[in-house]
Amino acid sequence: MKRYPIVFSIAGSDPSGGAGIQSDLKTIAALGGYGAAAITALTIQNTRGVKEVYPVSADVVSRQILAVCEDLCPDVVKIGMVATLENVGAIAGALRRFRPSQVVYDPVLASTAGQKLIRDEVPEALRAELFPLCTLITPNLDEAERLTGLTVRNEEQMQQAGRRLQEQGCSSVLIKGGHLTGKEMTDLLFTPEQMYRFSGPKIDSGNLHGTGCTLSSAIATYIALGHPLPDAVGKAKSYLTQAIQAGQQVRTGHGNGPVCHSSDPVKMVVL
Repeated sequence: MKRYPIVFSIAGSDPSGGAGIQSDLKTIAALGGYGAAAITALTIQNTRGVKEVYPVSADVVSRQILAVCEDLCPDVVKIGMVATLENVGAIAGALRRFRPSQVVYDPVLASTAGQKLIRDEVPEALRAELFPLCTLITPNLDEAERLTGLTVRNEEQMQQAGRRLQEQGCSSVLIKGGHLTGKEMTDLLFTPEQMYRFSGPKIDSGNLHGTGCTLSSAIATYIALGHPLPDAVGKAKSYLTQAIQAGQQVRTGHGNGPVCHSSDPVKMVVL
């Protein structure tokens, strides 16, 4: 009997559908996986920004994870927003108990528009408890700066930050260069064996809501489909590029709109 590759997202909820759990599930489905989800926080947000964040209790987070893992046996776990120390502990405890073979963590510290989404004391707990349990973490430049204490504004500094994060216990690290200045965007992947460079032209778009969630979920899905990590990152970046390009031509909301998660983004434009 056929079995879908199962990707389990543990993240916050975005009621406008562009980021968080909603973005994760759209991405996983578009790429051929089966998405399950545990919600860590309820947010009040739309394309114009995040208004409020209500963390879910650690007990409820733990019980959601238990319900999924004891039944569905996920192939890959993807983690997004973890807003409180209690939830860091709950997720770390669940990962140690169920020992998933692959964990992709997008360390969401702020929204695309810059609103802070986690409490100030959480980053240190992430480094101590979650990083050593992850296969891959995917910080952007701002997140890499906050997690390492380094300035991260160019490729040389990205390399320093990637190695620092590996020293903090991360097996592999993808530093996302979407905020680099210039016309080219470069991401750097650090694995235990080597560094990989992914570059492409920067896409000028006002619809970038949920890009980090989309990329990390795509990576997790491609891993679940059997691709080695460097290939999974390359394929996920190609998918995100298509989704951003398609999203340029679709208006959703009145602010920073979402990318287009369709499995065929080019056709989605005409809908």
